[in-house]
Amino acid sequence: MTDKHTTPDGLVIVDKPSGFTSHDVVAKMRGIARTRRVGHAGTLDPMATGVLVLGVERATKLLGHLALTEKEYLGTIRLGQTTLTDDAEGEITRSQDASKVTREAIDAGVAELSGDIMQVPSKVSAIKIKGVRSYKRAREGEEFEIPARPVTVSSFSVYDVRDAVAEDGTPVLDLVVSVVCSSGTYIRALARDLGAGLGVGGHLTALRRTRVGPYKLETAKTLDQLQQELTVMPVADAAGAAFPRWDVDDRRAKLLANGVRLDMPEVYAGAGAVAVFGPGGRLLALVEEHKGKAKSLAVFA
Repeated sequence: MTDKHTTPDGLVIVDKPSGFTSHDVVAKMRGIARTRRVGHAGTLDPMATGVLVLGVERATKLLGHLALTEKEYLGTIRLGQTTLTDDAEGEITRSQDASKVTREAIDAGVAELSGDIMQVPSKVSAIKIKGVRSYKRAREGEEFEIPARPVTVSSFSVYDVRDAVAEDGTPVLDLVVSVVCSSGTYIRALARDLGAGLGVGGHLTALRRTRVGPYKLETAKTLDQLQQELTVMPVADAAGAAFPRWDVDDRRAKLLANGVRLDMPEVYAGAGAVAVFGPGGRLLALVEEHKGKAKSLAVFA
């Protein structure tokens, strides 16, 4: 907890409301925390709700590394309608009766989209194509292709299949799904590809992110709650929760602070970002192993 009249230093786990862009939430937090130094780890589409990890002050140094962590979602996929944006915000471009699609076919389609796959992101996405955001090119009616990218869908489960009728009278199926995936995976692209594979089209109608790395929805606060009481996870706690921990003695802590590349224990080889703590649990740096040495990614002490 922190007094809302002092500038905090740490992570804020927000339960993003629908209709807000990630940038809108950052702008709101700048007002609440009274600092310009606020950023986010991984965007959420305006339609989506749920966990958005914000960094305030020194914690902004963690964000680029947190953005790469695994994410978890709950969503609803509508089979039988295709949209321009692959979600409910876009214009419907095609409708087709989906009532004859079987559960077996759905499960087979989901299996095809699980594991290590190549995914083409939605055209209305923030990916840059030759320096220009994809959504900007799409809005201007430009014809272009986005190359497929490797992503990992470690879990894709269908909890419920509901018969429904779309506004235009088309019989559709609404699937309640959960997805655990790597950073950079588009859930609306999964909806699009599942519908395409089943021959009836599909799009995402609802999405809630329930986890980013170790940070879960249960700990997230709404913007209204944060306006009343700003709840901040101290930067040392945030780093300790998200990254492997390496405790060093006072001598090594001083060497690290002076820019010396320490010899790194073999146990951290290939571990990615590692949080280094000095005596008393003080967060010193984020480092990664490079040729047996600790290469600094972000320094906090």
